[in-house]
Amino acid sequence: MPYKLSETLKQHTQDVRALSTPTDNLILSASRDSTAISWQRSPSQSKFTPEVVLRAGSRFVNSVAYIPPTADAPKGYAVTGGQDAVINVFNLEAPKDDPDFSLIGHTENICALDITPGGAIISGSWDKTAKVWKGFALVYDLKGHQQSVWAVLGVDEDQFLTGSADKTIKLWQNHKALHTFTGHQDAVRGLALIPDIGFASCSNDSEIRVWTLGGDAVYSLSGHTSFVYSLSVLPNGDIVSAGEDRTVRVWKDGECSQTIVHPAISVWAVSTMPNSDIVSGCSDGVVRVFSASEDRWASVETLKEYDDQVASQALPSQQVGDVKKSDLPGPEALNTPGKKSGEVKMIRNGELVEAHQWDSNNHTWQKIGDVVDAVGQGRKQLYQGKEYDYVFDVDSQDGVPPLKLPYNAAENPYGAAQRFLHTNELPLTYVDEIVKFIEKNTAGVNIGTGGEDFVDPFTGTYRSSAGSNSAQSGPSQYVDPFTGASRYVAAPQGSAPSSGSYGGDPFTGASRYSGAPPAASAPPAAAATILPVPNLVNFKQANVTAMQGKLFQFDEALRHEISTSSLAMYPDEINLLDEAFAYLSQVTVSPARPPSNSLTHVHVEAIIQILERWPSSQRFPVIDLSRLLIGFCPDAFSAPDLRDKFSEALFKASEWSTPWTLPLSKARETNMLLLLRTLANAFQEDGITDAGWLARVLETLGQAPYTALTKTQRVALATVLFNASCEGLRYPLELSLRNQLITLIAQILESETADSEAVYRTLVALGNTVFAAKIHETTVSAPQVGEISQCLQSLPTQFPESRVRNVCVEIGTLL
Repeated sequence: MPYKLSETLKQHTQDVRALSTPTDNLILSASRDSTAISWQRSPSQSKFTPEVVLRAGSRFVNSVAYIPPTADAPKGYAVTGGQDAVINVFNLEAPKDDPDFSLIGHTENICALDITPGGAIISGSWDKTAKVWKGFALVYDLKGHQQSVWAVLGVDEDQFLTGSADKTIKLWQNHKALHTFTGHQDAVRGLALIPDIGFASCSNDSEIRVWTLGGDAVYSLSGHTSFVYSLSVLPNGDIVSAGEDRTVRVWKDGECSQTIVHPAISVWAVSTMPNSDIVSGCSDGVVRVFSASEDRWASVETLKEYDDQVASQALPSQQVGDVKKSDLPGPEALNTPGKKSGEVKMIRNGELVEAHQWDSNNHTWQKIGDVVDAVGQGRKQLYQGKEYDYVFDVDSQDGVPPLKLPYNAAENPYGAAQRFLHTNELPLTYVDEIVKFIEKNTAGVNIGTGGEDFVDPFTGTYRSSAGSNSAQSGPSQYVDPFTGASRYVAAPQGSAPSSGSYGGDPFTGASRYSGAPPAASAPPAAAATILPVPNLVNFKQANVTAMQGKLFQFDEALRHEISTSSLAMYPDEINLLDEAFAYLSQVTVSPARPPSNSLTHVHVEAIIQILERWPSSQRFPVIDLSRLLIGFCPDAFSAPDLRDKFSEALFKASEWSTPWTLPLSKARETNMLLLLRTLANAFQEDGITDAGWLARVLETLGQAPYTALTKTQRVALATVLFNASCEGLRYPLELSLRNQLITLIAQILESETADSEAVYRTLVALGNTVFAAKIHETTVSAPQVGEISQCLQSLPTQFPESRVRNVCVEIGTLL
């Protein structure tokens, strides 16, 4: 069943920034209104009610967590943190006005809290540290991040994960950093444990990534259109995310299975309950509960009211893509079903531009708002090439031209305030006052009302029509948010921190960071000298139990169909695969256990036979098994010609040479991705790859039209080339093989136009190859130097990231 609204909890007066839902009958919420609330549901009641309001001061409460019951606290403890830099602990059995414990140690806002099963508290702060508290006393001070620590997670009593605005994630063993995970392109905002795999992370780069604790990136989830603030995991292992695009999204098997749009600017927090209900906290101060159980759904009238609230929202065009109104279809376009959950379609309805989202569970289009700022919808003022509903003049100091504060009706006021402060190098501490200033002196236009009155799409209040001159009608129309005067007067110049002191926007984490080098995705890049990068990048993440279950599930399905029973595994194949899974279950755990059996060419040949006869849609667990076998048991592939036979079977199973008619089936896309990851794992740190085999693989890979590959496939292909370049660092590649490698690298660099990660890995592969040619005293041919030089000139413009620019410069010096 799809998730639908179950309850709406209204008590907070400002944004709900954090949630904790440890039981089916308890919700803890934290808000910018300086309170945390314990919402309880008794067994005799079906609805939550606010049992106690916790308040330890007058500052924003930005994080909340729950300590399970103890002898002293039969109902457990609520733990809160916020702008006062103090962790406050409240006994829920007998709550008092003052906290039972106050933990002092952080020096700035506490924006993240988590509790281990044993009751240890992990806290993260803008002071760039995380801290671990046991028995309400500090035991570990986790220092190493270069910017604010936005997310913390207890793996167990001795291991902790931290995510930071410096774009990295760190794994700690007690107080020591064991590993740094890189890959996100912006601030890391949330972390969640994924059973049997590792953990998931979300970021301001709009991506969700899943990792093993060993450091491997398993996969990424793309779908959010703006910052992703929060993550949680359902009891069945599905991931739930929330973000700036007003949505909560449910992810199943790597795909977005449902998108829940909210009638608010931002969904700051999401949490899941043991009964699989989902709880969200939003910028409108409301806590909402969603359920997939029909008996807990709200009434039909309440559900319709909620849908109407969502439909009445004004959407910024940047969220759904700017379009020309005259090119849009009419309402008849909604008769065509969508292709996937969350797909957005814009239509022209009279003078309105409406956004509708496909709900795959109900097989209907749901209106999610009216698009504002779309071309042809009456923009008001131009500022720096962009049109805004308002552009305020803000006096900074006498004798200096006024500063400009641009703002759009449907824009997040926090984003506008943050942009204004950063652009003009003003203290970030003013962000809340700027927001109040914007909210006091503007009201968002609900496009299409057609009258002289306009409704604020977020508060429902009215104002008179301001027309195009509303923002310019003189300083008396708005008030300085700090002094109450009619013009804004900035703080004295000396009070503004230097640009290097900014630790991140306190609400979105998106700021101009300084002092920390960019965090490059694998292969890792040092700040000064990048090349060479000799360490292989592998795809060895493993969920052996799930893989085994899926493979044998497919085998049973084939066996019980008359038309496919002959394709099912034979008894000896079943025995061989059981041995392979037993081997992998021992070598993939941490720490690895000595395997009780060994694998040989017989096991590989059994896999080849299964790949040759199983249907395309059911091959992926077999290819995935191949990925682990070649990575963890390379000796099984040592028989003469076996590696060639194996790679040929993989290419055939993934339909690599079949015509590339787009769109490709999902099964084919998955099989191709796993093929590329298997080939990446074929390289070994302590081994030498057969040159003939590598040449044949590169030749086959080069036959594919690169533009037909998905983002993850491109990254995996780039990883194969990078690993091949690592081989060239250890021993000289034959001239023909090196030329073949450079040719394929150049093709990718000339074709890639969007994905910087694929470009970066391919560039490092090129750098390694050129570096190897230099140390082995061989030369790159003049035509190849010319082709490479053209790429090095164009790529930094197309991908303006420092890591791309730096590696291009370094390669240029090697030519």
